[in-house]
Formats: sequence, C-alpha cells, structure tokens
Amino acid sequence: MKLRTILRKSVFWESDGFCIPMKLKYLFIFVAFLGTAYSCDKNSTAGIRVSFPRISEPEQITGGDKEHLFASYYGINSFDRSERYVTVLETDIKYKLPEADEPATLGLVDLKTREFIPLTQTHAWNFQQGCMAHWLGTSPDSLIIFNDLRNGRFVSVIMNVHAKKEIKTIPYPVSAVSPDGREALSINFSRLRLVRPDYGYGGDGQDPQSEIPFPANDGLFLVNLDSGTSKLLVSYEQIKDLVPVIKEGNISWINHTLFSKNGSKIFWLCRQRENDSWITTAFTVNRDGTHLHRCFPDNWGGSHFDWLNDKEIMVTANWEGKQYAHVLFTAGKQDYKRLGNGLLDFDGHGTFSPDQKWLVTDTYPGTGLREQKIFLMDMSTKAVLSLGRFTEPEEYSGLWRCDIHCRWSPDGDMIGFNSTHTGSRQVYIFKLDF
Repeated sequence: MKLRTILRKSVFWESDGFCIPMKLKYLFIFVAFLGTAYSCDKNSTAGIRVSFPRISEPEQITGGDKEHLFASYYGINSFDRSERYVTVLETDIKYKLPEADEPATLGLVDLKTREFIPLTQTHAWNFQQGCMAHWLGTSPDSLIIFNDLRNGRFVSVIMNVHAKKEIKTIPYPVSAVSPDGREALSINFSRLRLVRPDYGYGGDGQDPQSEIPFPANDGLFLVNLDSGTSKLLVSYEQIKDLVPVIKEGNISWINHTLFSKNGSKIFWLCRQRENDSWITTAFTVNRDGTHLHRCFPDNWGGSHFDWLNDKEIMVTANWEGKQYAHVLFTAGKQDYKRLGNGLLDFDGHGTFSPDQKWLVTDTYPGTGLREQKIFLMDMSTKAVLSLGRFTEPEEYSGLWRCDIHCRWSPDGDMIGFNSTHTGSRQVYIFKLDF
C-alpha cells in the first residue's frame, strides 16, 4: 500500500500538557486502493484525496477557581441554535462523587464574552453526564431540560434560559431527548447509583428495586414532554431471556440511551455484574416498542455509541470478541463495518457531525503518560487526523475522572470537550474552518 502525506502549515506545538497541530490548513492523503479507500493490492494505481478542515488550537471557555464541565453526556448538543451559548455546570467538588446535598450550578457560557451566566442549581448531577441538559428542539434557542432532585424525587425541569424561568416540571428524570424535543427517555438513576455510582445520582430519588434482577415495572420509559406522562417501553423482565443468566445476588441495569436522528429508533445498553467486571448487551428498538433487537453476537458487548442517521449506528464493541473497535452497522442487521482502518481500534466516545461527514472520537488516558487523545475521521475515506493529546493528572481518576467527551455544535463548525490538562476541570472548544 502506498501512502503519501503532505502537510500545509503543519507546525506542531506543545503547551500546558497538550500537543496539537497549529494552524493546520489541510491534510492531503493519497492512498492506493482498489474497490475500497484503503487496499493492499500492489497492482492498484488509483488514489483519493482527503481534505481536512482547518482546526484552531483549543480555546478554553471556562476558568477561575471553580471546576467546570459540559452539562450533559458526550455527543449531546450543548450549544443553542445560534451557537452563542453552551450549557455548563460549575462546582467546587474535585476529587469525590457529589452527594444529594452538594448541588452544582447550571449555567450558560456566552461564547462571545466567555462569561458564565448562572441559571439555577441542580442536585441531580455527576461528572460523567452532568445533569443531562438538552436544548429542546421545540425552541432550541431558549428552552432546555435538565435533571434535578426535588421533594425527594428525581425529576426533569424545562426552563427558558433567557428569562431564567421554569416552564414545567416533568415527574421523570431524562436520559435522552428526541430530536424534535417532544419526547424523552427515562431510566432508574437510583439503580445506577448502586452499580455505576459515577452515572447515578445521590439522594434516593427513585426506588432502585435492588433485590430484583429483572423488575417487571421498571426499565426503559418513553416520556411525553407535553403531558408529562410516561409509558414503559421495554421492561427488565421483557429482556431477561435476551441477556446472559445473572448470577445470584446480582442485578441488571439500563444505561446509555439515545434516539436515532429522526427519533424513530432507540439504542440502549443493559448490563450486569460478572465478578469484578460487567457483561453488556446492546439493544435497539423502535420508539413504539416494536422490533426489539440485540445489536451483537455474544462476547461483542458494547460501550459507546452514536447514530449516523435513522438506520445506521456506530457502537464501540469487542469486534469478533477479540478487539474493541468503532463498529458501524444497520439497526436490526449484522452488516458490521470496522471504522478507521485499524486506527480506531479502541473504546472511544465517538460522535458524528450534523452533516454525517465526520466522526470525532477520543481515548481514555494511557498508562504512564496518561494522555487522552482526540481523533477526527473523514467518513467518506476513513482517513484519520489527530487533533491533540491532553494529559490527565492522576488525581482525576476513577469515579471522578474527566473523560474528554466531545460534542458537535449544530452547524458542525465547533467541537466542545472537557479536560483537566491544566490542573483543573475546564471546558474547551475547537473551531473548524471548512
């Protein structure tokens, strides 16, 4: 295979624990191929050209003596439609899990002034997923929904951020919101607190049913955000025969839910303990509860995810039970494709650009140097570009680690992420010029 790389203005620089290509204009990659973008056929002479966007150096948009993080999980849009404001949490907590009596301040960062604008406090949050704040598709420049603990119950709250006025309280916490902003998914965050403390909330805001491996009255709920009502879409009991047998004394739990791009399908994970680790079964289902499917054969598991469109989804999974990779496939089918031509064979937090042309993903800190890396992949050629590496201090590990957790802006011209490479947890953006 012939590979020729030409860099224009490809000056690399290092500062404060990270290294990125500075003023990277374009990266042109020519590779020999026959039938696919990358081929080892020595008789092939055809080539392709890949143009990456110009990537800015990372811009820190929060600071001071407080810790900051995006107010939602990776892949969830944190930008309003105008791309002026982003939802961010502010806290004094650094090296411990937050308890119910330790709220974080939910606010907006004005990307023009870098000002943090406090909105309210939330008692239902964690370092991995924030308070699951989403901009609502019904009014993406003014309305958000976020989780809170009120009167001993986990709820979600719809707020007009400019008026700083609460519009409605929904009696269910949200784990995902439909693209049109009219429906949400809800799971049991108290059950999560028992088995994945870094993803649950303190405060006993739901009944965890900790003695029941597969409750018949709990599972994946579909919530109507107009009426505030819900229905149990898939129960734990319903999937009992679709997952491995649970050992006595263990329970199953649901986490990581996501609507497809048009909202017609839903992805989620069901997990269970197995000695010191867990077994994962990945599922998709239609929003009406039909066509419930396992995503993978046994031993593939599943970890992180994003929908490319309304049919295809990428999940990091244990390819053929041998190697974690970014795997693209059609929901309900086994047409698996391993992305990145071997360069993305790891468990990253991958998420697609709004125009479906790019995938950004990250790594966990490696042993030794503890570098977290960010990569951008061109979906048409599967060519991969490194956007930088960021050193995570030892103090940020375990349940209060700081994963990079990239997310795209609505126009696809910014990528936001969290990092601790300066010694505190802060929020950053890359700007992309196509």
